[in-house]
Amino acid sequence: MKIQKEIIDFEEGKSFKIFEASMKHHFFWHYHPEIELVYVEAISGIRHVGKDISGFMESDLLLVGSNVPHLNFDYGIKTEYKQLVLQFKENFLDEIILPVPEFDDIKKLLDRSYLGLSFFGETKKIVAKKLHLMKQKNPFESLIALMEVLQILSQSTEVKELNKEDTRVKWFLNDKIRMGTIYDYINENYDKNPNVNVIAEMVSLSTPAFCRYFKKQTNMTFTDFVNNYRINQAKMLLLQNLCISEVSFQVGFESLSYFNKLFKNYIGETPTAFKKKHLNKVES
Repeated sequence: MKIQKEIIDFEEGKSFKIFEASMKHHFFWHYHPEIELVYVEAISGIRHVGKDISGFMESDLLLVGSNVPHLNFDYGIKTEYKQLVLQFKENFLDEIILPVPEFDDIKKLLDRSYLGLSFFGETKKIVAKKLHLMKQKNPFESLIALMEVLQILSQSTEVKELNKEDTRVKWFLNDKIRMGTIYDYINENYDKNPNVNVIAEMVSLSTPAFCRYFKKQTNMTFTDFVNNYRINQAKMLLLQNLCISEVSFQVGFESLSYFNKLFKNYIGETPTAFKKKHLNKVES
């Protein structure tokens, strides 16, 4: 599977669009020149932006820069969820933000978006509310509301940079097929027994060369990456009220005790505590 370039269409006379998106059954590893702001409400989900792969709980607000490879943020969600996506035209920064000195903070925000920015706390709550209201406004009012949202984000300290270096698609350019093949292989085999020797051969590398390459690309070993992926899948299965032993088996662990230990290492609480804490939110 290659990294895919998404072609985004805009209505004539509009510089951005906001819409509800649903692609949870598709593994869509992609990029586009347009900057994107995404808000997802879900009990549990996976975010994969550039080199970063991590889970989120309850909701996430992400600003993804131009040409940064990312996975659709609703991928694999097995509970009810809502997702709002706001995309700016490719020339939004150059033609609308740069010429106006009062937008200097917003310019700095959008310039920094290539790292992938995740917002939390009050910032996330306020912006989420404004995004929902924005859908009901006329084009001019929506544009004013968008500027308010960007200004709030530009002033916020409730933000995490997901990457520490440039991971835009030019950085991945020579690795489109290779990394896409790896992600596809893990997605198809995480519940079985992903074999580093098999995937190394698939991408025409020796096993030691593959391990060095993979660590450089993802900041994780292949084993850590697979386990991280499994645990995030396990979180979503637990929220379907499956028993812990069944979840452990479904995501590829042969030892229940090892699954419990690894889950606590990654999530900070046992599968039992996680299920008890979050399942009632799903049912309600």
